[in-house]
Amino acid sequence: MSGDLVALRRALHASPEVGLDLPRTQATILDALDGLGLEIARGRGLSSVTAVLRGGPGPVVLLRSDMDALPIVETTGLPYASENGAMHACGHDLHMAGLVGAARLLAGRRDSLPGTVVFMFQPGEEGHGGGRLMIDEGVLSAAGERPVAAYAVHVDCVTPGGQLVTRPGPIMSSASALRVRVAGTGGHAAYPHHAVDPVPVAAEIILAVQSFAARRVPVSDPAVLSVTRLTSDSAASNVLAGAVDLEVNIRTLSRGTLALVRSGLPTLLEGIGAAHGCTVSTEFVDSYPVTVNDPVETSRVMSLLSDRVVHLPFPGMASEDFAYVLDEVPGSLLFLGVQPPDGPTGGMHSDRATFDDSHLDAHAALLAELALARLQ
Repeated sequence: MSGDLVALRRALHASPEVGLDLPRTQATILDALDGLGLEIARGRGLSSVTAVLRGGPGPVVLLRSDMDALPIVETTGLPYASENGAMHACGHDLHMAGLVGAARLLAGRRDSLPGTVVFMFQPGEEGHGGGRLMIDEGVLSAAGERPVAAYAVHVDCVTPGGQLVTRPGPIMSSASALRVRVAGTGGHAAYPHHAVDPVPVAAEIILAVQSFAARRVPVSDPAVLSVTRLTSDSAASNVLAGAVDLEVNIRTLSRGTLALVRSGLPTLLEGIGAAHGCTVSTEFVDSYPVTVNDPVETSRVMSLLSDRVVHLPFPGMASEDFAYVLDEVPGSLLFLGVQPPDGPTGGMHSDRATFDDSHLDAHAALLAELALARLQ
């Protein structure tokens, strides 16, 4: 099967699409699932694919893959590299091929399958909340009853090839943002004493964001705060800005720490602005929740995989919208190492990231094994 899955993955890699509207990607997945006898549904507000495989009487298990790429210009030089300004730099092309492979494996033993499997192909993972939208459109009731468990496998191009990694409890962080505007008065750059310049105030605010994380948040329940955007409304070098806009990316592993940052950080920044005669306004933008692996399901997974899986000692601070599914259904997210044999060429989300797709058979078999073991 690996030849077919590698060809599918490379076709998807060569023609990536970004966001929620992925018509070519959706068509490729539908074609790859054709002939398996699945109940297929397309999304209404996004280019999702939900496929239901019915076996005999029994529970429902959900397997999920994301579908979208990133707005990155690829520089890998691969013969199947994307040339359209987008790139599967997070391995979603492998995720789709792996889930198609799992569907083929499980469909091949439909007669002995003790239950139903839902295959969830989801657009818009990269910041568009596609998982939440698919839940709103009914993916969790696609089989007529809710799944008893949900699983996903995420590849990692810097983890040794074939290595499986997971952990119970939080495994990936929440993601949210605080948008900040620092408003002064603007004026002539030669006479700053006649104006209220928001730029040095914004600089002080940036330092305060870092000290807030270091001094207000416990190391046992951390937060990562990063200023990722900074602009002013000055259009000339001799004009003081009237306002500065910045955005703080917020990563946390618990609702308590997120609440602390959400309430405490704006108060601090508003106080700094007031001390310098500036007005500071803030807007909190909620995004992905913490990805939490159910302890019981993850214990079952780790027991099943035994010496094939490594226990991840600490959660990662990246985010993943499979979190929305795990908020509704007990389950687990696992990582599969697909580092190239000669070592990584770039990290995840890099324009140089490369992934060893020789592990696709194992990827597909792992997903099928998780579903079958849980049904039994």
